[in-house]
Amino acid sequence: MRDAIEAIENALTRKAAGGFLTPPRHYFATPRGALTFTIGGDADEGVLGFRVYAMLPGAREDEQLVVVYDAATGSLRGIVHGARAGAIRTGALGGIAVKYGACTDATSVAVIGSGRQARTQLEAVAVVRGLSDVRVYSRSTEKREAFASEMTATLGVPVRPVDKPKTAIAGADIVIVATSSKAPVFPATLIEPGMHVTTIRLGIGQHELDPAVAERAGAVFTDSLEQLRDYPGGFFLRDRLDSIAALSDHVASGLPVRTSTGLITLYLSAGLSGTEVVVADLALRRATIT
Repeated sequence: MRDAIEAIENALTRKAAGGFLTPPRHYFATPRGALTFTIGGDADEGVLGFRVYAMLPGAREDEQLVVVYDAATGSLRGIVHGARAGAIRTGALGGIAVKYGACTDATSVAVIGSGRQARTQLEAVAVVRGLSDVRVYSRSTEKREAFASEMTATLGVPVRPVDKPKTAIAGADIVIVATSSKAPVFPATLIEPGMHVTTIRLGIGQHELDPAVAERAGAVFTDSLEQLRDYPGGFFLRDRLDSIAALSDHVASGLPVRTSTGLITLYLSAGLSGTEVVVADLALRRATIT
């Protein structure tokens, strides 16, 4: 995760300069569903490629491919199978968002959700901030307890399962919302001044976050304005699109999103095309060395 964060920060710097190209997702629609392609890369840095996954009845999350080409030679560098690359890149982007959006002395995290995305988001936050306390809530007691046990062992930081979103969020510095819910999972009133919030489900009628959080936030930013403009079915904060900042601009300038300790910051994880290719290229390089 640490290496992925470093590589994607470089890609974001290149994006701000116009070098790293990240078009919106492409959907090949059929009567039974769609194939989804996320395409991108940096020809000057030598890496181009795409990810493809199926949105079809019975399709599995781990049945996806990331294809990497060497832009200098035109040769196929390799193919990475599975959802891990996508989860790592989404987590890494979330970690970078925390690096630029959360208070510098943030140590406590509330995690709402207990799936793959919640795990990699927390893993990345632990890279950019020194954590001392993590609380996790999800609807399933079994899943949140398993998450707490696994992530305590992985991070060496105490992760405590709790039975209410309010208990998880109260007093936290960072709130990660990474669920499968199509409706807001807690009221905006739980978000306190100074908190940083990350959310990953952004569609109209499919958003896990109360839109009033955005109204209370002093700064709203995203990894991909391109994807927000082209969000399938529409973006749940589309009326605010012109006021949303680009994470890449802050990475390139080195300037934090947060301008005061009491500010609420909100990161919208849209999915920056091409960053899966960056992670897959990193994996392929390590495999070649090995």
